[in-house]
Amino acid sequence: MSDPQPRKTDKEVSSEFTSYYLQRATKEFAEDLDKVRTADDFKNDAIHVLVNALQQGTAMFAPEKQRRVVETKLTK
Repeated sequence: MSDPQPRKTDKEVSSEFTSYYLQRATKEFAEDLDKVRTADDFKNDAIHVLVNALQQGTAMFAPEKQRRVVETKLTK
């Protein structure tokens, strides 16, 4: 019988959720993101602003919901 994995810290959950959220968001909005990225007025130094804006979407998920997503994702 194996030991259950130790419970992740809130910081670990937040980090994993953010990574998962960004993967899903960039996949879902890939076509739109390409249009933004290839626009004439888009500058390469704006990439961090775009990533930051996408990351802000994680704020709409309460910590317990983030934990549920991370823990569910790991069991699949």
